[in-house]
Amino acid sequence: MTQHIAPLERSTIVLCGASSGFGRGAALELGRRGARLVLMARRQAALADLAGAINAAGGQAIATAGDISRAGDVAAVAAAAVEGFGGFDIWINNVGIGALGLFWDIPVEDQARVIDVNLKGLMFGAHAAMRQFRAQGHGVLVNVGSIDSEVPIAYQTTYAATKAAVLSLGRSLNAELRLAGLGDRIRVGTVMPWAVDTPWWNHAANYTGHAPRMAAMDDPSLVVDAILRACTDPQEEMPVGPKARAANLSHRLFPDLTERLSSTVAHREVQKADPLAPTAGAIYTPSTAPADIGGGVRARMRAEDADRT
Repeated sequence: MTQHIAPLERSTIVLCGASSGFGRGAALELGRRGARLVLMARRQAALADLAGAINAAGGQAIATAGDISRAGDVAAVAAAAVEGFGGFDIWINNVGIGALGLFWDIPVEDQARVIDVNLKGLMFGAHAAMRQFRAQGHGVLVNVGSIDSEVPIAYQTTYAATKAAVLSLGRSLNAELRLAGLGDRIRVGTVMPWAVDTPWWNHAANYTGHAPRMAAMDDPSLVVDAILRACTDPQEEMPVGPKARAANLSHRLFPDLTERLSSTVAHREVQKADPLAPTAGAIYTPSTAPADIGGGVRARMRAEDADRT
C-alpha cells in the first residue's frame, strides 16, 4: 500500500463519472466497503438514485451533478468534498466519451467534444486533486485510461489520442511529484482496460454506419476491481486483464504489427454489426436510458452473429 494512504474504509473518495458503467460499479463497491463518497456525473437523477442506494445500505455518499469539461463544475465537486467530509484522500477520474468512425467522417465539433471531456476534463480533475493533496500532504489520483493509451486503433482515433495523453499526464505528474519530494505520499495511477461491455458504446457518437461492437469484450467487474486496487496500490500503468496486458506487451515488442492487427480487428467488427444511422449519441446531452453498469453489447453481438450463421 502506498505510504500515507488510509484503507478504503477510512478514505474519502471523489468519483467522477459515477452514474453508469464501471464508475457506478466502483461507487457501489466502495460504498459497501465503507468509503465516504462524493459522486459526480451529468445525470442528476441517476446520481441521486445511486447516492441514495449507497446511503440506504449504510454507506455515506454525496451527489454533486456536473460536467467534468467545465472547470467550475469540477471545483464545485472538490468544494463539496471539503465541506461535507473535510477533504478527500482519493480522486478517481473515471470519465470518457467516444466518437466512433473514420476520422474524416466524424464532425470536427464531436472530435473537439471528446478532447474537452477526455483530456481537459481529466486535467481539471487532476489539478483540483493535486491542490488538495499538496495541502494535506497525501493522496491518490486514479485516472481511467484505456489500452488505447498504449495501442492506437482505427475507428477511435481521437479517443485513442486523448487516452494516450491521459497516460502521459499520469507519468508526468509522478515525475513532478518525485522532484517535489512528494512521490512517496502522493501517487498517480492510470487504469488501462480492454474494451468493456458498458453503456459507453451506446452513449458514443457513431459515424461508422453500424452498431458499436468490439471483439472479446471484458466484463465491467474486472475494471471495477482494478479501480479499487488502484486506490490503495496505484501503478503508473495498470493494464486490466489478460487481453490488455498481452496487447500492452505486444505493442512494446512489435508496435507496427500490433497496430495493424488491432485496427484490422476493429474494422472486421464494424462490418459485422447491424446498420445504424449516424448519431452524436450522448456526448453533448446525457442519455435518458437507465443508468446501468453493463451495456448489453455482448448479448447484441451474439444475436448479430447468430443471424449471420
